[in-house]
Amino acid sequence: GRWWPAAYAPADLVRPAVAMTASGEAALLNSTTAAAAEAMFAAAARDGVSMVLASGYRSYATQVATYNSYVAARGQADADTASARPGYSEHQTGWAFDIADGNGACGFQPCFADQPAAVWAKANGHRFGFVVRYPWMFHPITGYYYEPWHLRYIGVEAATDMASKGIFTLEEYFGVEAAPGYL
Repeated sequence: GRWWPAAYAPADLVRPAVAMTASGEAALLNSTTAAAAEAMFAAAARDGVSMVLASGYRSYATQVATYNSYVAARGQADADTASARPGYSEHQTGWAFDIADGNGACGFQPCFADQPAAVWAKANGHRFGFVVRYPWMFHPITGYYYEPWHLRYIGVEAATDMASKGIFTLEEYFGVEAAPGYL
């Protein structure tokens, strides 16, 4: 579902001081998420793990182009499992971003789950307020196939509570319906 208007853009977009391959608008996050990302990337680095920001904010217009390219390549039904329809992407809120590991290994592919950056983020992200938004085998609930690279900021308290309770999806944690169809 969506709780923000289609044309929504965060008022406080900033470029976090982290390693990144993203450029332009994709290098931006909202200020809260940016600060948490800076702390998390620094902690990963202290543990010897390279983590880079691969894609942050995505405007409505950019999501139109992204989604349409998926539809052209795969058809709409398959596109809807891999790319948000315009106006429905968490990237548009500034609260979500994609990570990579700096050397391009398995970027945006399921095998990224086994890369050090993904392993570290899954194990430690909650300490900085992040969850892996679309976990393995939960696509009937989240609506998306596994994206070990897509992190969503929900705050340290909620993320830590989810981790301690062994709850893997925001839908279950916040008691909202499983992934909607587009009505």
